[in-house]
Amino acid sequence: MTSQAFSQLLAKLGKQSLYVLEPSIPKSDYVALDLSVTNTALQAVDISSSETLEAYINQHIKANNAKVAYGGYLETRNIYQRSSYFNDTNPDTERNIHLGLDFWIAADTPIYTPLDAEVHSFKNNTNFGDYGPTIILKHHIDTFEFYTLYGHLSLASIEHLKVGQQFKQGQQIATLGDASVNGDYPPHVHFQIIKDLQGYVGDYPGVCSKNDLEFYRGNCPDPEMLLV
Repeated sequence: MTSQAFSQLLAKLGKQSLYVLEPSIPKSDYVALDLSVTNTALQAVDISSSETLEAYINQHIKANNAKVAYGGYLETRNIYQRSSYFNDTNPDTERNIHLGLDFWIAADTPIYTPLDAEVHSFKNNTNFGDYGPTIILKHHIDTFEFYTLYGHLSLASIEHLKVGQQFKQGQQIATLGDASVNGDYPPHVHFQIIKDLQGYVGDYPGVCSKNDLEFYRGNCPDPEMLLV
């Protein structure tokens, strides 16, 4: 599967009304959120604190009369510097480029699969700053096979899950976790599209280094093609 053919498939699927959050929330109630190193407003925010960052995000949502904040694909972020799991003193190998699309909304919010799927794997990734409970779904569309990853979920989301379990498009698969279980972040879902899972089970890099960016850009295309 070439990157171009995969992008064409995603663009075709994206013409439908696909969603991972409650479909009754109109797109007009979503507001873009910039958590990049170029956002000077973050210089006054202690982004190492999940409580402080959550207050900043909630204020951004409120100020824009929105219900959901979203964004982050290929965004270079400082937030990962607080964790040794990502941190590196070499700017070329430090993992700080975000590979998914984040949707910031309250804990316990239901999460849905945008496509027919089966459970490939799931895991509680407990490193500080990691995904916490994570689900990876496998999709077969036409002749294509690919995956979607859902990170920062609640523990209940993976409690009774089974590998191979089937879900229909639009069916609830999970709920969002809070900072106590989701890697110590404000509540949000990390949604990522993956062409080749490279043998990973219940996990896949959601943040990459500058050196690896071109590979991951091709293997993890922009989720907005599918959802927005």
